[in-house]
Amino acid sequence: MRIAIVKLSALGDIVHAMVALQFIKAAYPDLTIDWIVEERFAGLLADNPHIDQVLPLNLKALKTDKLRIFGEIGKVRGYAKHGYDLVIDAQGLIKSALVSRLLAANCAGFDRNSIREKSAAWFYAQTVACPYDANTIDRNVTVLTRPLGLEVGTDRILEKQPFLFFRPPRIRLEDYFSKQQSNILLVVGSTWPSRNYPLEKYLQVIFGVEANFLICWGNEKEHWMAQWLAERSLARVLPQMNLNDLKAVVAKSDLVIGNDTGPTHMAWGMNRPSITLFGPTPVSRVYQTEINQVLKSPSVVDPFKLNKNDFSIGEIPVADIVALARQLLPKPAAEAAES
Repeated sequence: MRIAIVKLSALGDIVHAMVALQFIKAAYPDLTIDWIVEERFAGLLADNPHIDQVLPLNLKALKTDKLRIFGEIGKVRGYAKHGYDLVIDAQGLIKSALVSRLLAANCAGFDRNSIREKSAAWFYAQTVACPYDANTIDRNVTVLTRPLGLEVGTDRILEKQPFLFFRPPRIRLEDYFSKQQSNILLVVGSTWPSRNYPLEKYLQVIFGVEANFLICWGNEKEHWMAQWLAERSLARVLPQMNLNDLKAVVAKSDLVIGNDTGPTHMAWGMNRPSITLFGPTPVSRVYQTEINQVLKSPSVVDPFKLNKNDFSIGEIPVADIVALARQLLPKPAAEAAES
């Protein structure tokens, strides 16, 4: 049997869907799984032993060049020649539903009451019900496993194996990581300004925890933010990285602290300690574990109508982040022996 998963974007959403792969392959070890994704995120899926082919599209480019649609449709029709027995749309958008339907007639996805773009459900041969305001990871696992006759509960997800894989990075990690101190990766950017913890407060966090702080970035704005912090502290700005490099950096970090955004969620996918800071988005986007913790601002979030003007993330006390970081960081050998 051969299936295709359609989950085009974004980074964190793809991470939250990828966890389902290990449960699918445990039940059906001979199943062939391809994954259709926006090409800029293909590196996240690379080297995963549960995926047979990562098949990229560039639908984002259609925003500036409408004529590219014919080329992208051609790619999808080419992928359809693989002869999929089932296609599962884990995105729930009209564009992802169209891609799924072009890949095969037998496609599955959320029902109309479980997604924001309700018309997408018209394209599916079978639908899955899961409340739109349910935990994002549970939703992804449900839509990917139920069409295959599987039910995966919370306990299994909490016991997951790490599922982000990487090759040796292009950058020399030893040039940035300390052997004398714990290494903390800061993720200071995100897609909305209101999801970003204030730089002035990140600076206080850096001064509040004895560690080697590294800052990653993905665009020029985030690069400026990282440099602003580095110029005022001993934190170091990492070089420009591809997704393979980023996976290697997250895997080597003792703790990841960041906004509700993809690189922070990668820590959960690699079973690395993390603190995710939430303001205008719901904490139901993630799972909390002993090593993966969240801090939420006092604002009330409506999952059905997110408020991009909610800048309450800045109200999260620096002291709370510092205390949680100290709790999650590995204890020095002498301290560990005493305890």
